[in-house]
Amino acid sequence: MKGHVRWLVFIVLLAIFAVWVALPNTQLIRVSDSCYEDLSKKPTQGIHLDFNDDCTEELTLNVRQSLGLDIIGGLRVLLQADLPPGSFTVEQLRETSNNVSRRVNALGVGEATVQVLGSNRILVELPGVTDPAQAIAAVRQTALLEFVDFAGIDAQQYVGRRVLTDEQLRIQQARAAAESDARAEPTAEATASPEATPVPAEEQALPNPNTGQPFTTVMTGSGLQAAAAGLDNRGQWVIQFELTTEGGSVFGPYTGANIGQPMAIVLDGIVLSAPRINARLDSGGIIEGSFDEQSAQTLALQLRSGALPIPLRVISSETVGATLGQESVNLSVRAGIIGVIIILAFLLLNYRVPGIAAALALLVFIMLNLAIFKLIPITLTLPAIVGFLISIGSAVDGNILIFERLREELRAGKPVDEAVQEGYSRAWSSIRDSNLSTILISAVLFLFGQTPGASIVSGFAVTLALGMMINLFTAIIVTRTFLYVLLMVFRKPAAERAWLMGV
Repeated sequence: MKGHVRWLVFIVLLAIFAVWVALPNTQLIRVSDSCYEDLSKKPTQGIHLDFNDDCTEELTLNVRQSLGLDIIGGLRVLLQADLPPGSFTVEQLRETSNNVSRRVNALGVGEATVQVLGSNRILVELPGVTDPAQAIAAVRQTALLEFVDFAGIDAQQYVGRRVLTDEQLRIQQARAAAESDARAEPTAEATASPEATPVPAEEQALPNPNTGQPFTTVMTGSGLQAAAAGLDNRGQWVIQFELTTEGGSVFGPYTGANIGQPMAIVLDGIVLSAPRINARLDSGGIIEGSFDEQSAQTLALQLRSGALPIPLRVISSETVGATLGQESVNLSVRAGIIGVIIILAFLLLNYRVPGIAAALALLVFIMLNLAIFKLIPITLTLPAIVGFLISIGSAVDGNILIFERLREELRAGKPVDEAVQEGYSRAWSSIRDSNLSTILISAVLFLFGQTPGASIVSGFAVTLALGMMINLFTAIIVTRTFLYVLLMVFRKPAAERAWLMGV
């Protein structure tokens, strides 16, 4: 019994934690990036309390259940690569999709669904989005950050103006090729000229005045490891950044060799600032500019999530209404609660003491699922909810297999303890095989859901597979532990009255 008591303590603590997470408005504490004096001191996990005295941005982070478009509505955006076919790889498109996903999730617009469609499109679904314009801008903006060589130039006159760099020229040439593919074969002169992609006169990018050629890009934003918005000593919003090893290997030697010279910080062609290099920078530095809090936070987010490897343009965007209204959701929840009550009543009436153990285990199963849905998090769509309900039925099936086997052993005249042991050992193989086969089917459905137009089945597959995995724990460990503890309390009545064991 000592082993079962230890399991009981673990199960009770786990159930309490699951209930706490599953409750509405559960809160954890998070400290924002701007609270750190040095970004390198930020821990990768947990809460860091050693932040500067001026920090006023300690935030509470709600653990909320993410709901899908079909329940709460939102925004659906279809994006297309703004480069000619063949000029980028599928891996680059997937990397772009991952960066888009990080951006919209960090914006707090819900657990976005970002899916690659075909060879050049990305579908983005944003449940519960409140500002479509801001979301679209954050999704598609390339956020091409460049550290540009301005040695020997009066840099301050270029602040706020558009300049032409060799990195921008490369992108312009690719876009020019995309446009010319639809008309005629581009000439060598056109593709090599900075004017290959015309822009309005007031937005003409300025080349290096000393050479007449594009400015030289020292490093792009791909060399950044981390970026966070914060206030400097003057109370101005700045972006503090750290470099990757590769970025430091380029940035360090350049800054070391150009101390005293200006270097422009350019975002999407516009010079944000042109500070003078005062020291060699091997690990990071600060981006200054005319930032307010919102622009600084947005830029930090875009730099953290990475520049998009492929520029994107919006093909279509639409606001999606909820399939289920709030009243329908309430009715569905009420129907689910009634269904669970009926199942619990059936277990108690048909199996008595084992039914009590199964009912308790089923409640633990439900709370564990709900907690995991919030912690991962899983976006609950209508198909995902159906998958969860089916997993509840499978959890009940596992208990029925065990208890029917237990009945057979008791009818054969075996003692209660031996009958329970035999019931679990003989039913385990059936429960294991049925759950594993369902998990395999769910994996196939999930892979199928990655194809264009079939994403609706992914949520169903995920919640069903999670339910099957949790069921392997609750049916064998949780129900068994509860049953042994109950038999310890009701051992004599159960031995004398077979009907208490459902016989």
